[in-house]
Amino acid sequence: MTPPLGLEEAQARLLALAPALPFETVPAEIALSRFLAADIHAARTQPPADLSAMDGYALSPGDGPWALVGESRAGTPFPGTLAPGQCVRISTGAIVPQGADRVLLQEDAVRAADKGVEIVTASDPVPLGRHIRRRGFDFEEGDLLLAKGTRITPGRLALALAGGHGQLPVTRRVRVAVMDSGDELASDPANCLPHQIPASNAAMIAAMLAPLGCQVTRIGPVPDDHAALAAALADVADADILITSGGASVGDHDLIKPALAEWGAETAFWRIAIKPGKPLLVATRPKMGGAQVILGLPGNPVSSFVTAFLFALPLVRKTMGDPDPLPRAVTMLAGEALPAIGPRREFLRAVSAKENGGSEVRLAGSQDSSALSALAAADCLIDRPAHADAVSAGEPVRLFMLRNG
Repeated sequence: MTPPLGLEEAQARLLALAPALPFETVPAEIALSRFLAADIHAARTQPPADLSAMDGYALSPGDGPWALVGESRAGTPFPGTLAPGQCVRISTGAIVPQGADRVLLQEDAVRAADKGVEIVTASDPVPLGRHIRRRGFDFEEGDLLLAKGTRITPGRLALALAGGHGQLPVTRRVRVAVMDSGDELASDPANCLPHQIPASNAAMIAAMLAPLGCQVTRIGPVPDDHAALAAALADVADADILITSGGASVGDHDLIKPALAEWGAETAFWRIAIKPGKPLLVATRPKMGGAQVILGLPGNPVSSFVTAFLFALPLVRKTMGDPDPLPRAVTMLAGEALPAIGPRREFLRAVSAKENGGSEVRLAGSQDSSALSALAAADCLIDRPAHADAVSAGEPVRLFMLRNG
């Protein structure tokens, strides 16, 4: 039997299998969380003209006083050109009229009437160009606004719209099927027999995938039965990615591998040198329009979570068009002593906190692969290398924040 793969090698091999999806053009408002399939260039200039940055008075050159001859409002510009010694009332976002070279704040202006004419004077000199947003200071027509592979966030959505794009080219939404399997699983958590446990892994994985904006279908729990597994697999034949939980190990009732083989799937690799999560299976199956990627996760809930974080989420992000799909590591100080590590790299469920002027991390509780209370409390995973020595409190440790996964 070949030895288990290291984490980085397994991640690289998995990401190389990510399905290549077509792109579609959708209204910008529904492109949120999706990845651009092409560069986006500005179709207009922003701002399109010199605009006032404040409420006040647009002044013609000189030291004043200025005769008030009109108003420029946002959406309704002053129609003429200012002559020397003239000004207009101006609001934030309004076009600065021709002939004006600065804006006097309204709170710094003194207004008085002189023979029926409103006269404006400045309490202090106003520098040339003050409070004017120049045309194109944000971007010019033709500028690159968003590069291919950029994820659409609320701020980027606003930028695309401001750049004149009501439609955006994005990768088609990934279709992901998530399946629970095992005779011990009960679909109703409020109605479990003594020999059963509630099915929670598929719901957990679907919740992890939800922020990515993919289309998730949950099936199961499916019993440990060849016919039932075959029927369940047939129902998700069109999914781009299939994620199973449980049944991928080597026990007498672990039927995922033979069921996948009978379905036409070919194993790409199996077993990863990490704890928890060693019995991870990756396979592919031909389907119309490409290949389906199958990710068989362990059945223990913590093992399922950790492998979904390290493998399933990056696979989905890569398929969606993310050029940097892997989670990013950070460093914090250990808030307590950590034991030495055995021959497998370990990912410890932990809680980070601001302590003593810095960031520290402590274990969330039991590190048993079935302990959901510690997983629920955790906000990060401490990454401990194989054969690592014990760590004393105050020493740096590498970790992954779960919120950035």
